[in-house]
Amino acid sequence: MENFHFSLPKFLFLLLLLIISDQIHICSAAAAAAARTHRSPARIRTNTEYVRTSCSATSYPRLCYNSLSVYAGKIKTNPKTLALAALHVNLASARSTAVAMRRLAKTRGLRRRDASAISDCIEEVGDSVFELQRAIRELCRPRVYDFGALISDIETWVSSALTDEETCMEGFGGRSVNNRFSVKAKVRRHIVRVAHLTSNSLALINTYASSAAAAQGVLP
Repeated sequence: MENFHFSLPKFLFLLLLLIISDQIHICSAAAAAAARTHRSPARIRTNTEYVRTSCSATSYPRLCYNSLSVYAGKIKTNPKTLALAALHVNLASARSTAVAMRRLAKTRGLRRRDASAISDCIEEVGDSVFELQRAIRELCRPRVYDFGALISDIETWVSSALTDEETCMEGFGGRSVNNRFSVKAKVRRHIVRVAHLTSNSLALINTYASSAAAAQGVLP
């Protein structure tokens, strides 16, 4: 049962919304053109339902919808823009997790085993941040690039990010976490959420690739 919610302090949430909206606008010509159309209530409902329907094909649909529905006005019904928004939310979460890991590493009284696992996680999440950045950069490439190779590269980067996150989780696997305030519990909450976002990003990238193929290679 999913119980992960998209929650940030209000000022950080607003900053994230602004940054992601700007990046979506820059990287997607379709989104920029669509933004000039009249935003009727019916259109807003359509955009929101598009996000909901697209998220239903992911492994964690509630997390997907909660994290992306706020960008429905930018996403419209564009699968590329949806994938791009998912990656930006994913990247922001990975960066936040990296900061949290470094903070947890300074916890007093850490057992050597836990300290070592957190140290490994810091490196793995750092790799994940780099790989998600590369995926976003690839998705923003102009259309002149070979689409099949482009999608393959993006999927490779996102899959690598997911592998790094799962490796971090494995470092805390096999040990009971009875205290939800323990360092181990906090690490798992952070890394599980970002791994679920990465899984969703990969699913939405695959949806975009399929929709482009169905349109006989015509990119949105």
